[in-house]
Amino acid sequence: MPFDQKRINGPEVSVPYSVYTDVNKSKSSKPKKSLHKRVDGREHKDLRKIFVKTGVISQAKGSAYIEVGITKVVCSVFDPREIPNKNEYSLQGELFCEFKYAPFACAKRRIHQQDAEEKEFSLVMQRSLEPAVCRQEFPNFQVDVYALVLDNGGSSLAAAIMCASLALADASVPMFGLVTAVSAGFYKDTMFLDLTVEEEVLCNSAPAKPNPPNNHGLIMQAALPQHDQISEFFLVGSINIDCIKQAIETLTVANKNICPVVQQCLVKTVLRALKRKEQEKN
Repeated sequence: MPFDQKRINGPEVSVPYSVYTDVNKSKSSKPKKSLHKRVDGREHKDLRKIFVKTGVISQAKGSAYIEVGITKVVCSVFDPREIPNKNEYSLQGELFCEFKYAPFACAKRRIHQQDAEEKEFSLVMQRSLEPAVCRQEFPNFQVDVYALVLDNGGSSLAAAIMCASLALADASVPMFGLVTAVSAGFYKDTMFLDLTVEEEVLCNSAPAKPNPPNNHGLIMQAALPQHDQISEFFLVGSINIDCIKQAIETLTVANKNICPVVQQCLVKTVLRALKRKEQEKN
């Protein structure tokens, strides 16, 4: 997104207050507690509450806002434009996706430029959305999608993918269906669904000298539930095939449960637009 040169920004690197607290005593008990009962009271396979809304950015062709727990993401989609720096004619249009954390979104302040993690998430978001967009409808043109994480409460990539899919539909971009995404994590063969930030850190940390070796890592699955298709499967860590199969089945069911929520929001948006047109005619 464009950088505001007139705004006086705070320091690009800051230190959270939590580094000065003595958390050595509680570190050993947190993983054990999380394995039996999650901090927010959910079961291991429960999802957080979701709130979605469209039309939040007036300057964009289409936009959407999503809340998944305390994770907040806003996404904007702009009019198609010619693909820059391309000499040959392209029969299919392209998607340009940008995933970015706001400087204040995480515990550690983020810089304004994209880092390696944000660039990787941008490519994952692009691969997740491309199978759902009818790119043959706008050949030699590019649609820009910008996702900004306002508050990172965990599973921000999955929330950004759902928000971008809804923003594309709000911008009247031709699509085969809406994309939903859910994340899962493994720690010592225990699977967590719809992870928080603390659970992501826990699943990313490998147990010390496990015998036999345990599964640990993160999985993000984006799907088109209307067509029973998986558009993207993103895995980080060390997870065996049996656990991956179990995660795919669980994430597929979770995506189907989320889909009606996103569809209902889109239906309300269309009804609102029809009422507005009727009022203008009268």
